[in-house]
Amino acid sequence: MFNVTETAIQAVGEYFKDMDVKPIRIFLTQGCGGQQLSMALDTIGDADAVHEAGGFQFIMNQTLLEQAKPVEIDYANTSFRISSNLELSGGCQSCGTAGSCCSS
Repeated sequence: MFNVTETAIQAVGEYFKDMDVKPIRIFLTQGCGGQQLSMALDTIGDADAVHEAGGFQFIMNQTLLEQAKPVEIDYANTSFRISSNLELSGGCQSCGTAGSCCSS
């Protein structure tokens, strides 16, 4: 299951108002705060599931979607929120400190 709320569809429409519409990829990223699902413009690949909502294409690797479902994209307070059934790992204990796992 993949759901995009009406509020999120409206926000995506605003974003593409003066641009060519492109597929929006949902993917897993890793940062100091741990893993999270993110969004970026991309092209559709052979291993992708495609969900259409409000005239927009949301794409996600089929294997990741199977692990994450249900997935919901919402929009509130100037940002998108992607919720799923994934158990995402957190960041390291010292994140943001001199001993951070994210520092070089």
